[in-house]
Amino acid sequence: MDILDLFQKGGPAMWPLAVLSILTLSVILERLWFWLRILTQEKEIVNRVLNAAEENWDIATDIARQFTDQPIGRFLYAPLRLLKIDLETFRLALEATAEDELAGMRRGEKLLEAVIALSPLLGLLGTVLGLIQSLRSIRIGDLGTESTAGVTTGIGESLISTAAGLIVAIVSLIFYRLFQGFLVNQVKVFRKAGNELELLYRQSPPEFSKSTSIVHEASRESFNPPRKQAKNQFPKSPESPNVNDSLDPE
Repeated sequence: MDILDLFQKGGPAMWPLAVLSILTLSVILERLWFWLRILTQEKEIVNRVLNAAEENWDIATDIARQFTDQPIGRFLYAPLRLLKIDLETFRLALEATAEDELAGMRRGEKLLEAVIALSPLLGLLGTVLGLIQSLRSIRIGDLGTESTAGVTTGIGESLISTAAGLIVAIVSLIFYRLFQGFLVNQVKVFRKAGNELELLYRQSPPEFSKSTSIVHEASRESFNPPRKQAKNQFPKSPESPNVNDSLDPE
């Protein structure tokens, strides 16, 4: 008996089960690729950023910027991209970024939870519908005769949907728990990397380069207060004294 034959004998409940299985398979493949990329690179990223931070914060910032396509890279880059921050701001940047990244890692969990809950119920519904259809054709006078053999066959076929629903739910549950384990491990990785980076910040706060200071000085010098910018916008009245001249300290 091939798969198509089983699908046809499973009844109408097999169609929503097929849709749920396709959605589950797509989520599982996407999450497996996502976690494979993270788990194979995050340890190297953390070591490179922390080792660079011990020597030069500018180099550590550049390294973290190169890996902003990874969650751990964005997590480490969040406080480093800020200029002249205090310890409290440094910690808040780490915590806020960690919450956002961990929330993004939970993508697809709601779908897997729905499939785990719905698949057995849909399978059971298909079985109940198959039993109703099979028992409807039974006659009291046919009990114990060969004519009831078809009814028992129909009852057996109606259980196909229950088996299919349980298979979809079990596979979804396995990968759901697997992804949950990866997420718990990421919480530990983020906490450890954040604590080590904060410890390095406490021991040796970053010293900003002269180029950064020059840029800030130039931007501050080019900025004029709004009151002085609006100084000569009003025309002088020939009959009244110049108000700006009286207010000008020079």
